[in-house]
Amino acid sequence: MTWQMRAEGEAHRRTWMAFPPAGSTITETAESVAEARAAWTAVAHAVAEFEPVTMVVDPADAQVARATLSGAIEILEAPLDDAWMRDIGPTFVHADDGSVSAVDWVFNGWGQQDWARWDNDRHIGRAVAAAAGVPIVNSELVNEGGGIQVDGAGTVIVTETVQLDPYRNPGMSKAEVQAELRRTIGVDTVIWLPRGLWRDSQRFGTRGHSDIVAALPSPGVALVHDQRDPAHPDHAVSQAVMRQLADETDSAGKPFEVIPVPAPRTLRDEEGFVDYSYINHYVCNGAVILCGFADRNDAEAAAVLAEVYPGRTIVTVDAREIFARGGGIHCITQNEPMPTPTT
Repeated sequence: MTWQMRAEGEAHRRTWMAFPPAGSTITETAESVAEARAAWTAVAHAVAEFEPVTMVVDPADAQVARATLSGAIEILEAPLDDAWMRDIGPTFVHADDGSVSAVDWVFNGWGQQDWARWDNDRHIGRAVAAAAGVPIVNSELVNEGGGIQVDGAGTVIVTETVQLDPYRNPGMSKAEVQAELRRTIGVDTVIWLPRGLWRDSQRFGTRGHSDIVAALPSPGVALVHDQRDPAHPDHAVSQAVMRQLADETDSAGKPFEVIPVPAPRTLRDEEGFVDYSYINHYVCNGAVILCGFADRNDAEAAAVLAEVYPGRTIVTVDAREIFARGGGIHCITQNEPMPTPTT
């Protein structure tokens, strides 16, 4: 049996999310709980306009979740530590017969971060796979869904600071990581970015997920976070990534069309330089759910994505409260694709 992770834009059966649990790293105060839940709920309701959504909810929060979420959102109860479904959930793949399976990565709190807890979250991949009724593809690789960006045709973007992190996969070589990615998600071309964005590389970040830096909306096309202000440390990161991808080819040997997507003009918040990024959008059935920042560049980013994803509705949802907690809309969603049976 072989498997391949298809493009996010292929037809979905549903979207999986997780309801921010009380007492997590993103909900430390009563005010923070309310802010996080409002932000996550806004994304869930936006996606639910286009496809089914299932929200994993800690049993202790089931009552408030049912009162907060619309009746269109299905609830699955399971113990949670946090709410980043892209990272704690499984990565869905197609088998060679068109059926869907779920890769269950090892999750260890983004490289055993001292602020993270993962006793519950490390089991969410299997819980979601069981609820979806799909077989599990076991993997010993410590990895998160936010750390892989695929084109659905054999190419993936990763970062050296994530998959080669000594607190994730000590002693593993690039060749060993690539072999496991080939086995589990069916890629034959692995593009290694040296690092991620500046804020995401600080203490409360992931150490450099790729899904906030670059995206592969279709084979041969790469969207890149374009921080245009030299005062921001991500200006140098953006320039380096665009130069690298301009020199790379995809699994078919095709050079990339590199499309810069402007970073928001907002440079800082109360914690310092932000990693606000429109790259961290989510593609669902008939729509793109775009991170909004009440920023002058929101409209420009929406226009770029409308060209890249023709025929899809661009829905902008305020993502500032999500980014304040360490991620964006892509980070809190996980797509379960439809099976594509072969005849």
